[in-house]
Amino acid sequence: MNLTRRTFFKVTAVGAATLAGAAKAEGAAGLAANEDARGVLVDTTKCIGCRACEAACAEANGLPAPAGDEAIFDHRRSTEQDTFTVVNRYNVRQQEQRFIKTQCMHCVDAACAAACPVRALQKTPGGPVIYDGSLCLGCRYCMVSCPFGIPRFEYDDPTPYVRKCTFCADRQAQDLMPACAEVCPSGALTFGKRSELLEEAKTRIYQNPTQYVHHVYGEREAGGTSWLYISDVPLEQLGLPAGLEEGAYPQLASTALGTVPMILTLWPPILMGLHAITKRRDEESRHD
Repeated sequence: MNLTRRTFFKVTAVGAATLAGAAKAEGAAGLAANEDARGVLVDTTKCIGCRACEAACAEANGLPAPAGDEAIFDHRRSTEQDTFTVVNRYNVRQQEQRFIKTQCMHCVDAACAAACPVRALQKTPGGPVIYDGSLCLGCRYCMVSCPFGIPRFEYDDPTPYVRKCTFCADRQAQDLMPACAEVCPSGALTFGKRSELLEEAKTRIYQNPTQYVHHVYGEREAGGTSWLYISDVPLEQLGLPAGLEEGAYPQLASTALGTVPMILTLWPPILMGLHAITKRRDEESRHD
């Protein structure tokens, strides 16, 4: 078959469409598998700020023990490469205090996993978004794509990894609940099937309409998350991002970031094709 410019670009376009279709089909299959995944319901009206969850998380993941000084509440903290979960204090309603625990949200259709060109991050059917450092390129696309700003990079480590909450995937594989939920003394953290937790959250709101804001944060935000929150104040006042898209973020991230693995796959044949076209034109010019 003669390789013309028109034929070459037709083949290239078909190849791109095939890759894009395969990625979309894979994403749809992942969503179906996650419908009954595990999750955690966080009731901020019950959180007492004891930070037992922080200590349990550090012990379960071999991280440094959290500081015990109450002054730690004087400034808002975020998760770090050696701190997978944090509890912050907020003043609401004429100086009433509320506490909230934050960590990786383990999105139902995780943007970080969709953006990773080598699948170092993957969403598991059970709920956790897991990380394989042996595959990581250090590109940090996961950090750019995460709508909650959770993944952290070990900039000071000679062999850096991306670090975040694991949702205690190893413990869940042994039929154990996440360490943070296991030690919570106030009932602020409820571990279970995400679909059942959604029903529990809506039941609490329905039965106590004057106590709770009528919204389950994480039901639809960023396409849905494994961690769900209810509160008596808007959760934006407790540090959770407002105004997130309700659709799954990989639909947005894949447009900008999903082209990276596609380019890596198509670039060699594209270069070869252009070389063949140029070579043919040169030969035709010499014969003229």
